Amino acid sequence: MAELVFDDNTLVNKLQILFIFDKMGIPLTESTILEICATRNNWISYMEIIEAIHTLVSSGFLYKNISSSKEEYYTLTPNGHECLNSFFARIPLSRRTEIVSYVKDNRMAFKRAQEYTHSYFKNDDGTYTVLLKIMDPTHAIVEMKLNVTNRKIAKSVAAKWENNAADVYSTIFDKLID
Repeated sequence: MAELVFDDNTLVNKLQILFIFDKMGIPLTESTILEICATRNNWISYMEIIEAIHTLVSSGFLYKNISSSKEEYYTLTPNGHECLNSFFARIPLSRRTEIVSYVKDNRMAFKRAQEYTHSYFKNDDGTYTVLLKIMDPTHAIVEMKLNVTNRKIAKSVAAKWENNAADVYSTIFDKLID
């Protein structure tokens, strides 16, 4: 197992990131980690997160995987689990409790935001194409293009995608695959 040698605050920050990965239980993008730790909770500063992620990857505690959409996803490695198990008590109990509660309340929203993507663009004929995807960290599981008559409908379809993607996928799967 690689060794983390840092001042105590830096070590605790890295352990908090490993703890978040452990509790989320899904691959996370850098932007998701930043949103959780810096934007929404102010647990760790932006620059400390960037540095910590780089160090955790180079130490073998996080694994970086690049998806087919060129998005970088990070996952906790077995060495990361071992490190966290050995040192998680260094994270203050109050922070661990806060992280567990936050993850419990927000895990699915982050999962959907990462996995259910959407975009739309105007076509030459004035209609709009809405591109809807269900992604996993390595490739698109479902990719649909819908042609709609105007921007208002395109925005509406895109906005509804995050909450309805799983049902749409289930319906398509049930109808097409025995």
